[in-house]
Amino acid sequence: IAFSNGDKWKVLRRFAIQTLREFGMGRRSIEERIQEEARCMVEDLAKTKAEPVDPTFLISRGVSNVICSIVFGDRFDYEDKKFLTLVGLMNNNFQRLSSWWGQMYNLFPRVLYYLPGPHNRIFENFEKLRLFVLEMVKMHQETLDPNSPRDFIDCFLLKMQQEKKDPLTYFHMNTLVMTTHNLFFGGTETTSTTLRYGILILMKYPEMQAKVYEEISRVVGPHRSPSFEDRVQMPYTEALIHEIQRFADILPMGIPHAVTTDTEFHGFVLPKGTNVMPVLYSIHKDATQFKDPEAFDPTNFLDEKGGFRRREAFMAFSAGKRVCLGEGLARMENFLFLTTLVQRFTLQPVIPTEEIDISPMISGLGNVPRPYKFRAVPR
Repeated sequence: IAFSNGDKWKVLRRFAIQTLREFGMGRRSIEERIQEEARCMVEDLAKTKAEPVDPTFLISRGVSNVICSIVFGDRFDYEDKKFLTLVGLMNNNFQRLSSWWGQMYNLFPRVLYYLPGPHNRIFENFEKLRLFVLEMVKMHQETLDPNSPRDFIDCFLLKMQQEKKDPLTYFHMNTLVMTTHNLFFGGTETTSTTLRYGILILMKYPEMQAKVYEEISRVVGPHRSPSFEDRVQMPYTEALIHEIQRFADILPMGIPHAVTTDTEFHGFVLPKGTNVMPVLYSIHKDATQFKDPEAFDPTNFLDEKGGFRRREAFMAFSAGKRVCLGEGLARMENFLFLTTLVQRFTLQPVIPTEEIDISPMISGLGNVPRPYKFRAVPR
């Protein structure tokens, strides 16, 4: 889905969107799953008793379990060692792909392929993830009920059976494994990284955290779980989450596109099929679109009356036909996870706020926040 082109991309994307919707994406059922994972997350966080904790696995496990429930048909226990290993592999690969070595490999693959270096670990990690997905697919094959598909993998297996006599079909085992891997990785890493960045920013600016809590207290209250509908009455929180995505710019280079016809651009001719990278950073840091774009400022998404304001220059999910197919799910996760955390805890840093660095540790394929610990103090 992420890197294919033409009819293959169209067919697989259409199938993926349709299947994800069948299993709740954009509906109340998936919201309930996110709320459940948010409750598990805060219960786990409460066990730390306000002691310093690294949010990496805490956030990734909850976010990953949402996409796991759709793709694999079930969630994992937070202490499941295999699950923790997989989350660690995805986190490690996102960092390595964004590192200098990862960028050099993208630019000079034929040279770097023969050279030793940290970039080789990317493929080792990927292979482990691929084998895990393959193992899950085989388990699904053994228990498949054609009359009652349980998840994305079951639906794909049934599609393979329907089109097994078609020599031009795109539904075969390798495509299933790669598509599932795309959904598993994409549905885990980008959202969890956004939320880790969000916690860091809320600690850097405690007055903004206080405004978010004020909206939660007024609209949601202390007892019920936040719902996605609440965001309509919480313009500051909605604006802050959009500003987190703009400022953090988790995928500053987007994903590769290709021109479909010979194209002239700024005096250069790009032949049909030329790969291009839509540099989203240039939009999110455009001074003609955002006042002081290098600063974190939620008012970028607020109008004069304090209402939420949409911006055409907001492209955290890319744009055009290849816009992120999980956009609706990610928006819901960002809102529900973040508001549930702030509803239950005051997020406190372990260092003075002026020493918190919200610039990325690594900036390449992705922007990776600097590692940190925080205290979750019950309200």
